[in-house]
Amino acid sequence: MENRADYIDAFRQLPAQLREKVQGLSVEQLTTAYNAPEWTIAQNIHHLADTHMVCIRRFKLILTSPSFQFTAYDVNAIAEYPDAKDADIEHSLKILEGLHARWAILLENLTEEEWGKIGRGSSPDRPDYSLEELARVYSQHGLNHLQQIQDVLDKLPA
Repeated sequence: MENRADYIDAFRQLPAQLREKVQGLSVEQLTTAYNAPEWTIAQNIHHLADTHMVCIRRFKLILTSPSFQFTAYDVNAIAEYPDAKDADIEHSLKILEGLHARWAILLENLTEEEWGKIGRGSSPDRPDYSLEELARVYSQHGLNHLQQIQDVLDKLPA
């Protein structure tokens, strides 16, 4: 992805792309690790909802705080909780639909100065990110998990 318009477009399109990929899948298909040790399809969907909720909060805090520092969290541990393994992905898909619609609106209306605002790394070995860099990272994050879901689908038994 090359520019802000690409990031915004990726945020807008991701929920529909996810729905299309998972349409008609069974509970077994959603929750079986066909591509172990990678996550199941359900874990990927729930992970996107979890992490993108965190990220939009980070965006808002960077925009409104005089200095924002990221806090780290263990996404693999979170993916092991029952809600992150549940076959009912509808709640997470709905979260992503609403969240990404709002995220796109926010990004479309940032000023040049706001795009450059910085969140500080959570430790000396963690980088600082501008909102523009975060938008690039998280728009690509969604596409990476869309590909992980496709990789699982490619491993489904015939």
